[in-house]
Amino acid sequence: MVQRPATGTIPDAPGSYQFKDHDGRVIYVGKARSLRQRLNSYFVNPSNLPPRTASLMAATRSVEWIQVRNDLEALLLEHTLIKSHQPRFNVRLRDDKSYPFLAVTLDDEWPRPMVMRGKKRPGVRYFGPYVHTYAIRDTLDLLLHSFPLRTCSDAKFRQHHQLGRPCLLFHIEKCSGPCVDEVSKEDYARHVDALLRFLDGDTDEVVAQLEGRMRQAAAGLEFEQAARLRDRLDSVHKVIEKQQMVGERSEDFDVLAVAGDDLEAAVQAFFVRNGRVVGRKGWIIDKVEELSPGELMANIVMQLYDDPPQGIPKAVLVPVDLEDPALYEEWLSSRRGSKVTLRVPQRGEKRKLQETVTRNAREEFARHRLRRATDHNSRARALNELQDHLGLPDAPLRIECYDMSHISGTDYVGSMVVMEDGLPKKSEYRRFRIKGDQGNDDIAAMEQVLTRRFSAYLTERRRPSSEGPGKFSYPPRLLLVDGGKPQLGAAMRVLEELGLSEEIPVASLAKRFEEVYRPGQANPVRLPRSSEALYLLQRIRDEAHRFAVTYHRQLRQKRMTTSVLDGVAGLGDVRRARLTKEFGGVAAVQQATLAELRALPWLPDAVAQAVHDKIHRSER
Repeated sequence: MVQRPATGTIPDAPGSYQFKDHDGRVIYVGKARSLRQRLNSYFVNPSNLPPRTASLMAATRSVEWIQVRNDLEALLLEHTLIKSHQPRFNVRLRDDKSYPFLAVTLDDEWPRPMVMRGKKRPGVRYFGPYVHTYAIRDTLDLLLHSFPLRTCSDAKFRQHHQLGRPCLLFHIEKCSGPCVDEVSKEDYARHVDALLRFLDGDTDEVVAQLEGRMRQAAAGLEFEQAARLRDRLDSVHKVIEKQQMVGERSEDFDVLAVAGDDLEAAVQAFFVRNGRVVGRKGWIIDKVEELSPGELMANIVMQLYDDPPQGIPKAVLVPVDLEDPALYEEWLSSRRGSKVTLRVPQRGEKRKLQETVTRNAREEFARHRLRRATDHNSRARALNELQDHLGLPDAPLRIECYDMSHISGTDYVGSMVVMEDGLPKKSEYRRFRIKGDQGNDDIAAMEQVLTRRFSAYLTERRRPSSEGPGKFSYPPRLLLVDGGKPQLGAAMRVLEELGLSEEIPVASLAKRFEEVYRPGQANPVRLPRSSEALYLLQRIRDEAHRFAVTYHRQLRQKRMTTSVLDGVAGLGDVRRARLTKEFGGVAAVQQATLAELRALPWLPDAVAQAVHDKIHRSER
């Protein structure tokens, strides 16, 4: 671990600092208004640091810093160093895919619109990004009716130029035929300019021009030309309808949203120009450092607008206030050349749009987790990594995880979830209702659940094989309990009492997934943040918690809606509803005498007697 620099050597001034490992590689870059105060916060007892910060300090062998004049310079220096060194302990945005753009090659003699991916190159105007390539192709197919530009490759263009014969697109009026000089460069340039203005969101001017030309052609009795312009106008309207209108026509802004967990998050950005959504983009974040929501959003803003897909707008809508928003507004404004505001929408249409983008982020994060969960290679790596890191005799092909749920000791329940070959096996899930009064004692509740589960396993193991497997016939290859050392100790006591401690490996998951406790080890096992094993543990822990909470809520709801009339022989749902309706509620039925109940012509005397007995028995 790195030693604290000598007292007084760290300047009390703005700057950027870098932690380096034993090979001299930069593993973390940060910024501070006061380098002295910020760096001193790292050199404390490691047990008082967050787990990820403690891991950073354990891997650090030296620290350096660069002093600058003000906070903005510190921000820019930090961003430059992160781009240069790609430190493994800094938050990183990574694309799940290379998003496609609609690009116009302005550096060509005859510019052409096309689908482009990858690194941007000069001399090309980009629009988007789009989620799917087919969305670009559909849009472009409609726009070519109004803006007949070439879409062919340079090789095909030269081929038709040599032949002196245009391709099919010219004949169906989706190309103006520059390869055979059917259009002048001035007219072609006007088509290009009109397309760029349309894609920039200036649709009103394009529509007005087409409508004016159509009326002029009709007035001049050029009906075929007017019909062609009418078709072009229809195509333009179809494209406009595809662009969602979310603001005033003069508004340019971006909307950012984040959804995720302690380890990863999905980011979604919607780009609005002239009031219309003209593109969107998404990333997955590795949360490799401890950051507040405001600090995380600040990182996202810095990385997104370092190379903005649609430029920097006048306003950026974010879900939470950034750490020191004025500093980031100053940086964005300097890059744009005019004032940029960062704000959290509180109400109205902007708030609704923010919620829509957040919903997209949640859905993208769910898809990301599903992709990882269903990948066979990822599951195999996760199981092998668990075996190596936890020192298991075999890869844990069957993992059982247990969790408790209650409110102040009421409706106490436990859950058992099972994963086989890295996938949930819901037919093997089990739930337990805790017997007796456990109070708030999670340890005693855990011991009861595990005792019931593994006692049943021992009983079923002694049964003849001809009777078939029971509900608890298969032992886990890894038993996980939610919690720290106390929960681990409870699990070990149960297995030792039942004689299963040598047969079933045990581990416990602390609330933060970086820490996994194993019997006989004083220090927890910290799995690498990028490992599939850590991701698998997170999923099974979340599933156990979800299953326990769901069962607890069912019991609580059932208890809260239980009526004194439940369980009366002969009083079904229809009769109970009619009885409470005629008396005006359950409380009125409880006040009714036996004679009043028997006076109901549709209620048999035996049922009336049973209702009366149940009411008065419950009152005693």
